Amino acid sequence: MLIEKLADTLSRNVTCDGVSATSLARVHVLCSTRPTDPIHVFHKPAVCFVAQGRKQTMLGENIYLYEPPQFLIVSAELPVTGQILEASPERPYLCFRLDLDPIAISSVIQDAFPTGARHEPPKSGLDVSTAPDELLDAVVRMAALLDVERETDRQILAPLAEREILYRLLMGEQASRLQQIAYGESKLSQIGKAISWIKANYARSIRVEEVAAQVNMSTSSFHEHFRTVTSMSPLQFQKQIRLQEARRMMLTHAVDAATAGFNVGYESPSQFSREYSRHFGLPPKRDIEKLRTEPAFV
Repeated sequence: MLIEKLADTLSRNVTCDGVSATSLARVHVLCSTRPTDPIHVFHKPAVCFVAQGRKQTMLGENIYLYEPPQFLIVSAELPVTGQILEASPERPYLCFRLDLDPIAISSVIQDAFPTGARHEPPKSGLDVSTAPDELLDAVVRMAALLDVERETDRQILAPLAEREILYRLLMGEQASRLQQIAYGESKLSQIGKAISWIKANYARSIRVEEVAAQVNMSTSSFHEHFRTVTSMSPLQFQKQIRLQEARRMMLTHAVDAATAGFNVGYESPSQFSREYSRHFGLPPKRDIEKLRTEPAFV
């Protein structure tokens, strides 16, 4: 079966739990030999094909479950919470992740829809679908390039395989999400710019009206489309960025909780600690101690 071929290939190209970069541009392999606690990450636009095991991802209050032969598609940069539910040393969780490139998508759209593709309103920035055989076959062939010895094989064939994967996605039920990534004038593109602006200004107080003006949208339209894509309000989104950035500071720069909270915009250490504990499930110090012993899934 195709999914078994994909699992075999991925298992040969990972050495430990976590995320492994590969010799293929924009391709990563995820592996875990055990179920995990909830993992909080800022997910880039990507498509993730599960070859073995089972996982759930939460965006806001929405939970998405997926297992072979399903795939997860993320069409905007989003703060999500993932948790691997089924994995073992004998049958580890295995996933093939292809980061989505707007330029590559746009090139395929131009050839597949010479008269122009239909524009649709933005949808949630995350969804799960079942991969049809023709799509899964293209993924298997791209993954197989991880095993080839000649570098020229990868250089020549990987872009063709990626192009076919994008084409198959554009012919399927997730077409509108890919199209919105490629169109610079789409509502999703505007929301993507707003996400980038909030990320760059997360430590300061912001108003929704100010963010809407940055991306040339009315306040009401911006608020509606932002919630559709991210499943949260702009201020809730900012809070998640603040908490994840504070966590990164404590983990990588060894700053204390009070300093991290202040650096990301919290004036009250107690409020920061409460919101951190509510979001990550542990107080800052205990959470960081636990993270230092776990594999990274970023």
